[in-house]
Amino acid sequence: MRRLTSVFGGAAEPPKGGNPDSNTLISDTTTVICLDDYHSLDRTGRKEKGVTALDPRANDFDLMYEQVKALKDGTAVDKPIYNHVSGLLDPPEVIKPPKILVIEGLHPMYDERVRDLLDFSIYLDISNEVKFAWKIQRDMAERGHSLESIKASIEARKPDFDAYIDPQKQFADAVIEVLPTQLIPDDNEGKVLRVRLIMKEGVKFFNPVYLFDEGSTISWIPCGRKLTCSYPGIKFSYGPDTYYGQEVSVLEMDGQFDRLDELIYVESHLSNLSTKFYGEVTQQMLKHADFPGSNKGRGFSRRSYQVAEVDPSPDSADFTTDLFFRCDLFGTTTRNFDPRIRVHRDFSEKMPFLDMG
Repeated sequence: MRRLTSVFGGAAEPPKGGNPDSNTLISDTTTVICLDDYHSLDRTGRKEKGVTALDPRANDFDLMYEQVKALKDGTAVDKPIYNHVSGLLDPPEVIKPPKILVIEGLHPMYDERVRDLLDFSIYLDISNEVKFAWKIQRDMAERGHSLESIKASIEARKPDFDAYIDPQKQFADAVIEVLPTQLIPDDNEGKVLRVRLIMKEGVKFFNPVYLFDEGSTISWIPCGRKLTCSYPGIKFSYGPDTYYGQEVSVLEMDGQFDRLDELIYVESHLSNLSTKFYGEVTQQMLKHADFPGSNKGRGFSRRSYQVAEVDPSPDSADFTTDLFFRCDLFGTTTRNFDPRIRVHRDFSEKMPFLDMG
């Protein structure tokens, strides 16, 4: 979340003089609110009732709606705090309406009332295979957990994820799918990924990025004189499709870059990038080369999307955006936004059914 606030400017800090375990981050322009703060049950209460944090019964959607709406309307709120350290519900904190409000959590599009406050939404959809590979790497290699305990942890949360979290992606205006590579047969490590950026057509505030020719079906392997590619290489695809019955455009990358400075060759063939100058996507990739996945499709898609064309009308003073993310860092520039616009985003660095709450 700290990286996200840097997209909009200013260093993010917890509220001054407040709860040291607050989930809220505030910068000069941006406030990040964690929707876990709207849990209606603490950790013990969930255990007693036999529910997970993913279950809607463990969350207060009435309060979530009331406070998001109030902040959008310019009114301060007394927001509750869910303490991730103790698992308890702490006393509330005062949140003043910022220029940009980021909301991150599990259920931003579950409740129709909250969903109706949003003008733009993104869902980061990580496949089960990739989630499992990542959790094996983290919990076995780094934390010494057994394979059996990891599988049990995943299976315990998967029913609630499938029932309450995954269906929200149908409401998103853009979906980023993170999938196993198709360039390596039977790959189980999850180190090389295939990433698809699915963009709905006809969204009021967004013009989808396209490769070469808008609306055409493109398959492109750029490896050669202008792009260095070691095994397994790189492949791009673009074209029209349907997603949950809606017309979309899909930009896909499979593989990884050997040299990020050569990305400018790919950037030169992308359109509807609202960049301030030629090469800005490449510059941002190089600037954040130490971020996880920066040389893969995750890094490419988030940087492409960060400078994608978002063009709200001049009278859209109540423009509201939700970015529904899972597990990765991603940002959308406010470069073209009217300064009066309030932008509400959802962002999460957690895989929902892997989260321990």
